Amino acid sequence: MKRFLSVLLTGMLMVSPMAVQAADSAAESAAEASASDVNLYVLAGPTGIGAMNLWDKADKGETANSYQVTMSGENTEVVAAISKGDADIACVATNMASVLYNKTNGGVSVLAVNTMGVLSLLSSGEEFASVADLKGHTIYAPGQGANPEYVLRYVLEGNGLDPDADVTLQFVGEGSELLNVWQSEPEAVILAPQPVATSILMQNEGSAKAFDMTEEWEKIANGESSLMMGCVIVRNDFLQENPEAVETFMTEYQESIEAAQTDVEATAALCEHYGLIPKAALAQKAIPECGLTFMAGAEMKEALSGYLQVMMNFDPKSVGGALPADDFYYGA
Repeated sequence: MKRFLSVLLTGMLMVSPMAVQAADSAAESAAEASASDVNLYVLAGPTGIGAMNLWDKADKGETANSYQVTMSGENTEVVAAISKGDADIACVATNMASVLYNKTNGGVSVLAVNTMGVLSLLSSGEEFASVADLKGHTIYAPGQGANPEYVLRYVLEGNGLDPDADVTLQFVGEGSELLNVWQSEPEAVILAPQPVATSILMQNEGSAKAFDMTEEWEKIANGESSLMMGCVIVRNDFLQENPEAVETFMTEYQESIEAAQTDVEATAALCEHYGLIPKAALAQKAIPECGLTFMAGAEMKEALSGYLQVMMNFDPKSVGGALPADDFYYGA
């Protein structure tokens, strides 16, 4: 379990710009796929959950497109697959999509947002009336220089706290570190994504969710942006050559996400079957907390552009140095 959580934290809904640089040397193209053959890449963690029912149907020959699904625990692998043309469509972090757009000179488009907020602040026993009450506490968090850090800083600053003075931010790189925090520092607060957060709560009696970061984000944003952490992108070369296959994917993928929302038990079993989450019991508890959604077109553009603007304000590198142009948003 600890090794799984360690891998998950490297492949969850975040990406550092350094991950994209690691794929710069990848080849630019691969063999062309036919209109119905789609190479789909998913990241381990919440972004992959929405694809489980699609994967299962594809294996049974029940989809209109023919899907070759690859799951990865590393952002760099997905970036390389897109760069080489091995991946036609990929489920990635929202800021990774923007970074790739800039890195490939507009070579990818975002098809839909698939995951809203998946982050929670956890505490071991202590209750807080508001985020402002975290002043003086140490917060352990993954994702330095990536989505989780920016989200955390946005919420802290929105509650009148200076992240560099009023709290102590302790960044970690492995899931095992988060699991063991309260053994050495019981008054600490932990920022954790799903399903890591659910796993931590299941293993620590007396622990509780102090704050849902999606809710806290929305309190500050006042409708101007939403916390959107996962999306699905397409290589524009593939899109131009196979527009009908992409439209078919959109239909089949939306159905897959809706199935995950309505039949959590069956989807949890598929998460274990395909190795996305090690145990169906953990997946079943985590899925309702994973913010699964299917948002496309103009609605997606308005919401996602607002989120990327917040990321841009914190650090331009987080979105690849510039906000994507309008052609980034498929169907908008």
